[in-house]
Amino acid sequence: MDYLYILREALVWIITIFWLYQILISLCSLVKIKDKPLKVNKQHKFMAIIPAHNEEAVIGNLIESLQNQNYDKKLYDIYVIADNCTDNTAKVAKDAGAIVYKRFDETKKTKGYALDWFLKQKIEENAPYDAFFVFDADNIVHPDFIKNMNKKLCQGEEVVQGYRDIKNPTDSWITAGYALFYWTMHRFYHLARYNIGLSPLLNGTGFMVKFDIIKPQGWDTVTLTEDIEFSLKRIISGKKLGWATDAICYDEQPVGFKQSWSQRSRWTVGHMQCMKEYTKKLLVAAKENKNMINIDGFLYIIGSIPLFIITLLLLGTNFLMYAGDGMTKAELIINILRYVIPTFLLPIATSLIAMLLDKRPIKPMLKGLACYPLFMGSWILINLKCLFKRETSWEKINHVRSIKMLNTELQEERD
Repeated sequence: MDYLYILREALVWIITIFWLYQILISLCSLVKIKDKPLKVNKQHKFMAIIPAHNEEAVIGNLIESLQNQNYDKKLYDIYVIADNCTDNTAKVAKDAGAIVYKRFDETKKTKGYALDWFLKQKIEENAPYDAFFVFDADNIVHPDFIKNMNKKLCQGEEVVQGYRDIKNPTDSWITAGYALFYWTMHRFYHLARYNIGLSPLLNGTGFMVKFDIIKPQGWDTVTLTEDIEFSLKRIISGKKLGWATDAICYDEQPVGFKQSWSQRSRWTVGHMQCMKEYTKKLLVAAKENKNMINIDGFLYIIGSIPLFIITLLLLGTNFLMYAGDGMTKAELIINILRYVIPTFLLPIATSLIAMLLDKRPIKPMLKGLACYPLFMGSWILINLKCLFKRETSWEKINHVRSIKMLNTELQEERD
């Protein structure tokens, strides 16, 4: 029993120190930093790249929003990678004004493979671009997106994540859960780290990469979460990513639970793939470089599945101690509630604080806030399932709603 007590206390300290670190970093989102000076004053030339698989219903709206940018139209081109499409995505994109590349490879269907295939061609052509953006086909882009990203490039930033907002936050409790999750992460993870010189992460869409930095090896990602993989490889090399709150990209989220379960399962498996490939490399980089960027990246990768397993072990030790008469029933209940209550209630509080800080309207999201514990609780079940069963195949998320630029109450309030 003494050994169980020592193990439990050690696990408590690990979890406590980890979350105290996260809380301290999150507070740095309140720090207001001066805008970086420009290293050059130039309008750069860009590629907007849209990997798309059977997205005929929505891709036209994204292309339209890109064509309506407050930026010189001669200085950016819109490319669509029609990836294994069996519908009219290529035709719709071409008719809307995009340059279309058709790709067919049933063995390599993820976005990472499509990007690598396309970018290698542009590298071989020595295409005259300074940087590129990556979007999902269902996105809508704010009119100042390219202008604000160009400023980041002029400031010397090489890889920059834009602000991934949500097109449909009030469609269902699922879309509300996504919105609250992203708003919280944007404020307390990405912005906080950017403010103090640590590294944010790419999160799937609406990001910019300087063309020169991928020329030696191409895009070169193989996991189901190519955005996280690319971020971690850059962090390992000691280079941080940038963050652009004013470069806004609106993303559509799945409305139904089944699609959300599938998508988040894929993300979890992708994180596990990255954990397997990069945890040791991050630890070695942290040890050799003694760089907080590397240390913070290492804490990120162990903060997903490893910390989840540690928490399960902690709960297990409490039950074992109770079974061995090492604690009373009341003590067991109290110990379990100490972890269950924060797990389900703290996300509501942090997302509410993020909304208040970002001056978002609360009333339309009240139902979403009330259901947020269900959304996060289902993610716990997804993590548990993925420990034993990992689907590594890519499954398309269907986007069927044709949402035009900035036409929801929440978006109008934000602007």
